[in-house]
Amino acid sequence: VKMKMVSALLLLSTLLGTPAMPSQRPSCYKRVLKDHNCHTIPEGKDNLRHIDDGLQDHFWEGKGCEVICYCNLNELLCCPKDIFFGPKISFVIPCKSQ
Repeated sequence: VKMKMVSALLLLSTLLGTPAMPSQRPSCYKRVLKDHNCHTIPEGKDNLRHIDDGLQDHFWEGKGCEVICYCNLNELLCCPKDIFFGPKISFVIPCKSQ
């Protein structure tokens, strides 16, 4: 009986020690541009800002500088900057947050 109790406690402590939900790591997603294509997106439209003239068709999404979108025709692929460029490059991408 004592051995079963110890086994049950070990199993219970293992289950309680692991997170019940999967990792909340942000992932990439696609957005369709309804009224624009990559070259006609006005600054600030759809919560997008051009990153830099040297990075054509790349935009920051939102007010910060955490999510980068790449525009292809009339569709955006948006990813967290560390996933998009990798952690060694993402910190040198120019950001003018609003």
